[in-house]
Amino acid sequence: MKKTEWVLRTRRAGIMLAGVLLFSPHGARAQISVTLDEAIQRALERSPAMAQQDQSVGNAAASQRQAWGALIPGLSASSGASLRSQSQFDPTTQRIVQGSSDSYSAGLSASLTVFDGGRMFSNLTAAKADYRAAEARQENQRNQVTLQTKQLYFSALRQVDLLEVARERVRQAEESLSMTRTRALVGTATSSDTLRARLELINAQQAVLNAETNTRAAQFALGRQVGESGPVQATDPGDLSPTPLGFSDEEVLLLAEAESPAVVAAAEAGLAAAKDVSIAKAAYLPSMSLSTGYNWANQDRSFSGGTTSWSLSLRASYPIFNGFSREGSVDRAQFAQRVARLQEDDARLAAREQADGALQSVYTAERAIDIAQQGLAGPRRLRLTCRGDSHRAIPFSACIGQVDNGDLNRFGADLTFAECLLELFTS
Repeated sequence: MKKTEWVLRTRRAGIMLAGVLLFSPHGARAQISVTLDEAIQRALERSPAMAQQDQSVGNAAASQRQAWGALIPGLSASSGASLRSQSQFDPTTQRIVQGSSDSYSAGLSASLTVFDGGRMFSNLTAAKADYRAAEARQENQRNQVTLQTKQLYFSALRQVDLLEVARERVRQAEESLSMTRTRALVGTATSSDTLRARLELINAQQAVLNAETNTRAAQFALGRQVGESGPVQATDPGDLSPTPLGFSDEEVLLLAEAESPAVVAAAEAGLAAAKDVSIAKAAYLPSMSLSTGYNWANQDRSFSGGTTSWSLSLRASYPIFNGFSREGSVDRAQFAQRVARLQEDDARLAAREQADGALQSVYTAERAIDIAQQGLAGPRRLRLTCRGDSHRAIPFSACIGQVDNGDLNRFGADLTFAECLLELFTS
């Protein structure tokens, strides 16, 4: 019987322990902390968007290499062997004799496009522009990932600070409720004051719950950004004092409009579209190609002997009518060029708009910091240190409280039972 009870208790303890490990948010593993530089590096390494841009740069480099290769003559080699039987009549023996007829061959050929209306050079220029555009998009995506990581990083830090503020609000609400209850016992506070204090405590506790939820969500978002499956804590970087930009507002706007990666990518895309128009118009010109070759053949399995031959040819072609495909290609290329120009103009306007918005956000944040610092040094409160008179004994700990300047008159009228020493201090 005792053994059965021991087994049941062991099983219950195991189930409870498993439940704690399963449902505890921090019991599975210790929380990971990262610095800002580590978060940015890890985010860039595991970002799917960055991987796509890296692939785009690789594809553009391959296209550029292929465009260069079109200027070099093409070279190819060939070889072959043929083994087959051959039946023939032998007049001496008056019989069909089985024989063989073998052949071996090898060849080397080369070809070069002599003239194609400038299509090869236009292709090369367009490929170079596409490569520069891909690099600009890659840089733009890197900046986007870095910005997003910094926003998530500082959002996690901010939520931790807001959680501490919410907890401090709970502590102040508890102190206020305790003081209000003490004042109610001595007859200087009403039940309405007590209810208001309790409501403030409840609101503060709910604010703590919301702050905890937001903090965990922010840390999970940072964890996803750096490739972790759980919450990641942001390490406090220390001094976050704003530093001057070093440029005037107009200089920042001009710099963004001229060298923004998005603008550079749009400009290079416009150049590539212009070269596509030249490629489409090159179909109206004839094309010429030069080819040559050297061949060797032998019926014996030997490199000695055999027959050799060479060839050299120059071909020209010109499509007189191809079903208006050239006209359609030119129209589509010109329309694409017009769209690319509009996109470039819009990219410049967007870069200027975003730069101005970023400047205004910086100035707003700086003013908010100044206001917050003034709030730290400006508000003053009154500490009421109360001493009981000879008619009523009041504990010293029950008489200490903090009130705002606006409540001084009301509390001063109520606290007639004690002699109070008012001490100004800065919170």
